[in-house]
Amino acid sequence: LEGKTVEGTRKPTGEVPMYLNFYRDRPDVKSVIHCHPTYTNTFAIMKGTNWLMKPVFPETVVEVGPVPVVPYGEPLTQRLADNFAPFIKKYNAFLMENHGLTILSSADIIRTLQLVDILEVSAIAILQALAIGGVKELTRQDVQNLENTMKTRNLPMIGLPGENLSMVDLYFSEK
Repeated sequence: LEGKTVEGTRKPTGEVPMYLNFYRDRPDVKSVIHCHPTYTNTFAIMKGTNWLMKPVFPETVVEVGPVPVVPYGEPLTQRLADNFAPFIKKYNAFLMENHGLTILSSADIIRTLQLVDILEVSAIAILQALAIGGVKELTRQDVQNLENTMKTRNLPMIGLPGENLSMVDLYFSEK
């Protein structure tokens, strides 16, 4: 957690400050992926509504949760790492403005990669729907009902354990 190499000879990524913050502020996290998926990244540069903060697909709601845009910070800097502070405990996935996606998980790296895929498929469908007429969101009641799905599948609540009380609060508290 001091950012020092403990095994091997390869240098760590230049985004060390960001990863150190994640692991310090989210002790539940076991894996982190920072990547640049084409369609998801569209939302990192898009003006207007961030559709990845809205409930559209059940799988994305219960597996990934809302995806806020973290304000731009120069890559490889402490400033970028610190820009996550208002979001890190509440969410598991983040769009870095004009940059890319970072996603955290309490599961292994393979599961985290699956979450990236779920989000990317959702982003493709949302962009296609926007191009041909609009997006239909799940209702507040639909999202509340999905908490049953989470219990049945033994899925953890999005964010740091104990931070969020319900999916409804995550998706609708700011409306």
